[in-house]
Amino acid sequence: MKFRHSLLARFLTIIMVAFLFLPLILPVTALLFYLPTEIISKNKVDQYIYANGDEIEKIWKGEAEKLKGASRETINEQLQTLHQRYPKSGIFWVNAAGTTEQMIPKNELIPNQWTSGYSIQFMKKSVSSDPFTVVSLIGESQDEGFMVIQIPRSLMKSDGEPNNNWVVLVFIFIIFLFFIFATGLLFYKIRKRLVNLREAMTEVDETGIPRTIIVHKKDEIGQLERAFNHMIDELNMSRQREQEGEQLRKQLITNLSHDLRTPLTTIRGHAYSLHKEILSTKAKESIQIIEAKVDYLGQLIENLLSYTLLSAGKYPLGMRKTDIVRIVRASLASWYPLFEKDGFEVKVCLADKDVYWCIDSEWFNRILDNLFQNVVRHARKGQYIAVSMEEHEGRVMLIIEDKGPGMKAKSSEKGAGIGLSIVSIMIKEMGLEWDIISSEEGTRVQVYPKNLEI
Repeated sequence: MKFRHSLLARFLTIIMVAFLFLPLILPVTALLFYLPTEIISKNKVDQYIYANGDEIEKIWKGEAEKLKGASRETINEQLQTLHQRYPKSGIFWVNAAGTTEQMIPKNELIPNQWTSGYSIQFMKKSVSSDPFTVVSLIGESQDEGFMVIQIPRSLMKSDGEPNNNWVVLVFIFIIFLFFIFATGLLFYKIRKRLVNLREAMTEVDETGIPRTIIVHKKDEIGQLERAFNHMIDELNMSRQREQEGEQLRKQLITNLSHDLRTPLTTIRGHAYSLHKEILSTKAKESIQIIEAKVDYLGQLIENLLSYTLLSAGKYPLGMRKTDIVRIVRASLASWYPLFEKDGFEVKVCLADKDVYWCIDSEWFNRILDNLFQNVVRHARKGQYIAVSMEEHEGRVMLIIEDKGPGMKAKSSEKGAGIGLSIVSIMIKEMGLEWDIISSEEGTRVQVYPKNLEI
């Protein structure tokens, strides 16, 4: 995978863009800070020229110094100019003789002729009073008089300089939100793709295997998606090979079952013919062994064929309510001669009334045959079989017991367990349940319906 396609490359791109924005952010922030101040200052110049008393006093004293040795006309013209600068102020000057000159605008409270006492009183009253008053000697000497400016203190109230910090903060906050949004969007897309991958892993089709997903990108998650698709392809191929092998095995078993039946029938026929001949005792015993083994082989072939059909779902099943007491009695009647021949003690304790289960009668007969056959074959030493019915938690339970050595005991006739496998499949397909309790003292098989019988 190329680095430019990786998730790390995308994240580093966001960080690099953030660093590249810094040179742009600083001048823009400065512009946002000072531009509103200049605009507001131009629009509110009339308000701010009176706001700073110290600045006005400094300017006024400087203008007075400049008028050192100036003529009366020059002083009047300069005062006119200053009044244009401060149009809402009161301006006048007093010459060395104490005469008031150039009063703008006219003020009746100002005398035309000043005395030393009035001058001192005027100075005292002007300190921290309204209007704001600045008195400056012309040329820094009493010989040339003094000039006065008075400004109403109401004009000196200012809302202060405009605070533009909020503009800068808002701009920085917007930039911050932009990078948070970009980073959040990146991780949201990553999370969304991971969630889609997780859902694809948990959702399976009818075959029990997840479906492949569409890969849109070449980053790390894209590699993970491609690996997941490769795994699904391998699983599908494995499943296909398994199904083909299973089909071949089932076909082989079916063919072998049919092919073996013909020679077995021939052997059984010849063995029966030998019974009509005059034979020694040893020969007769040999014929009986041959017939027993032929019957066993025939039963094994039948079980193999049945198991193959059941596994393939081709064994016909017809479910209907059936009296199992009648089926069990009929099956026991067919097996009783064999039990009696082998010296079994047969104990039967079935229900006195009809018990109906929803089953397939042929399947249930096959289950009983396989269970009875296991008792005859593997529990012959115990010479005991009990078939009974008990009610447990509202359900009737069919119980088959023997006193054999148990299912874990070694036996020369112990096979691959196909008979019990057939029993397990048939019980499950008919919606029944069963338990096997086996020990050295015997085996107990319990068969019962999952739900309460109505």
